[in-house]
Amino acid sequence: MPHVTFTATLRRHLDAPPAEVPGATVREALEAAFRGNPRLRGYVLDDQGRLRKHVAVFVDGALVTDRDGLADPVRPGSGIHVMQALSGG
Repeated sequence: MPHVTFTATLRRHLDAPPAEVPGATVREALEAAFRGNPRLRGYVLDDQGRLRKHVAVFVDGALVTDRDGLADPVRPGSGIHVMQALSGG
């Protein structure tokens, strides 16, 4: 199963521990992770189910290419890293 990890910035606001989740695509894996904490979905996805502009998702070190459908494939053992951009000065 893919392994989903959320950045410490998200974990500061929500319970989002690393998790092994089922799924053959990024969307399936993220939806499985959101079942454990539905509030997390709102931090990662917008109302249309697309990645929020300030969120980046990497699969095995490569940035996902389908930010709208999240159809990028994942394999058993894939590492999915969800990161939130930081801003400030």
